[in-house]
Amino acid sequence: RARTRDHMMTFDSRTIDSTGAFMVGELERLDQTMHEPLVDVTWGRDVDLRSDVSIADEISSFSNASFAAAGGASPQGKSWVGKNADAIQGIALDIGKTAQPLTLWANQIGWTIPELESARQSGRPVDALKHSGLILKHNMDTDEQVYIGDEVIGVQGLLNSDKVGATNVNKSWKLATADEMLADVNMILYNAWIASGFAVCPSKLLLPPEQFGLAVTRKVSEAGNISVL
Repeated sequence: RARTRDHMMTFDSRTIDSTGAFMVGELERLDQTMHEPLVDVTWGRDVDLRSDVSIADEISSFSNASFAAAGGASPQGKSWVGKNADAIQGIALDIGKTAQPLTLWANQIGWTIPELESARQSGRPVDALKHSGLILKHNMDTDEQVYIGDEVIGVQGLLNSDKVGATNVNKSWKLATADEMLADVNMILYNAWIASGFAVCPSKLLLPPEQFGLAVTRKVSEAGNISVL
């Protein structure tokens, strides 16, 4: 945009294009469909959100309960007692709290009355499109926060958390056989099962697109007709 000597303004092609007004030739057929950026997020698939947290809260927390009990004749044994026992061991309880600070996220959208009128006349809703861009920005930021966290606020994600052990596979899946790929998956499941004290076995396995494609296309054997997956 440039100003002239008569205090008027001229608009270059980029300025006109950003408002959604285009120069259309006489033999040009402009498709009125608005094509937004092609993008996808998956954070809603892998995490569960708490519905009781609002922007008024500053900290999100949950409680952890731990139990302890001594044995009978042996401190580490079972709590056997006799019929005339009058000194009976009890259960010790410890309740702790795990807190996580809540950091506000904010972005804004704005427009002027002339912009709205121009958008209405050209048939391109600038207000709705800016709102779609705001929702996309929020989803992409949330997606990044869930998986890799953020260094500024010191929060880790699912993929780089120091609370999750990292184990290298024996061989790249590009060169691995079907049995080696299966062994890697079983190792991941078994290690996660051990970490839970054999209380919970993993029910979901997340794979990068490249590894997923290899598992889908790799046959179980040279004579097989089904994939590793």
